[in-house]
Amino acid sequence: MSDGLRVRIAQTRPFPLEVEMTVAPGELVAVVGPSGGGKTTLLRAIAGLGRPARGVISNGGETWLDSGAGVAVAAQKRSVGLVFQTYALFPHMSALANVTAALGHLPRAARKVRAWALLAQVHLDGLEHRKPAALSGGQQQRVALARALAREPQVLLLDEPFSAVDRRTRRALQAEIQGLRGRIQAAIVLVTHDLDEAMGLADRIVVLDQGRVLMTGTPAEVLAAGGEVAQVLGL
Repeated sequence: MSDGLRVRIAQTRPFPLEVEMTVAPGELVAVVGPSGGGKTTLLRAIAGLGRPARGVISNGGETWLDSGAGVAVAAQKRSVGLVFQTYALFPHMSALANVTAALGHLPRAARKVRAWALLAQVHLDGLEHRKPAALSGGQQQRVALARALAREPQVLLLDEPFSAVDRRTRRALQAEIQGLRGRIQAAIVLVTHDLDEAMGLADRIVVLDQGRVLMTGTPAEVLAAGGEVAQVLGL
């Protein structure tokens, strides 16, 4: 697993958090548990948007955080794509412009061509010039996904990405993620409150409650768990 994502972090403030997890390239690990349990804080730490008091985060042999050695790589220098629950698109810009804005690492002449290709990859052909207000929730989330993929991230972080859309759209977006997995070979971390979603998408599931990992296992292992895990997940 030296070539994958490795996380070992801990803090006591603003609330306790102690997490250790690994994600291989091409693997999808879902993080589930009650609200306020530390799931989004974990994603923010991986992305570099928050810094835990102690720990080490590395990917592909590159250290992003090592509190003991004083290493803390800035968010924009980490090979991470992040998809938020609220899409976070620029409302005044078209779908194409939203994706192009994330391609600053490419020569200017190549950016629009790459943005078109990314939007086609998430099945938004013909909608490139629409602004977010003219797109459905599912279409906006696809734009957000295309933008997250723009930098060809080694790690893709999904923070409740389907919770704001209807059931039919959610299933379509879930299928989108499954289809992308083999093509992008990124380590994928999905935070979700939907246990069925985690069971259907994940290779492994991390059960997080009150900042601590109760269990890590396959969907079948988590489903068969008893005791505190079953109680937390309402099984």
